[in-house]
Amino acid sequence: MPLRSPDTFDSAVVVPLRSFRVGKARLASRLEPAERAALAREMAERVIDAAQGIPTVVVSSDPDVISWTELRGVECLADPGTLDAAACAGRSWARERAITRVAVVHADLPLVTSLDRVVSPGADPVVLAVPCHRGDGTPVLSIPSAVNFRFSYGPGSFGRHCAEAERLGLPLRVVRDPSLSFDIDLPEDLDQLARRTRLPATSPGA
Repeated sequence: MPLRSPDTFDSAVVVPLRSFRVGKARLASRLEPAERAALAREMAERVIDAAQGIPTVVVSSDPDVISWTELRGVECLADPGTLDAAACAGRSWARERAITRVAVVHADLPLVTSLDRVVSPGADPVVLAVPCHRGDGTPVLSIPSAVNFRFSYGPGSFGRHCAEAERLGLPLRVVRDPSLSFDIDLPEDLDQLARRTRLPATSPGA
């Protein structure tokens, strides 16, 4: 494991993960349910690997996910029901441990290798926002844990999160990093992933 700066250990990673089996319905034309579940788990594994050495908590109430976190040695919080509430639960978890920065990281990042870039500011009063490769969502959002930042996930979340940083008077850093911005939501994302990883694209009916 690479050596990390002291600030890294004053940061935490929150990974909301509703379920391996439920979700990614828009990929149904390309992947069978078992294939979607396997892909979801593989991507979540990459995110947890990227967070190695950083205090990390998964937010889920799914039995399969809970069993997986136990195997990975990662703490799991009960899912409060929405992505915004999951992010708030993770921030509360960090506050209780006097951790000054929290990075909310989506579990569907197939190219992620490191989260150091978004946790390194530590206690600095700055918001780091990673727009998805479509420029719409926010797959990674890093904030000071003490700030009552209003999470607003869903379509157009990146713009709303940038506006929230402005409302709070916090400096905003937009991080454009393909390893953090590329998430899997649509069938065409599978084709992009295949090209990026030089693997054959999944075809309908395969």
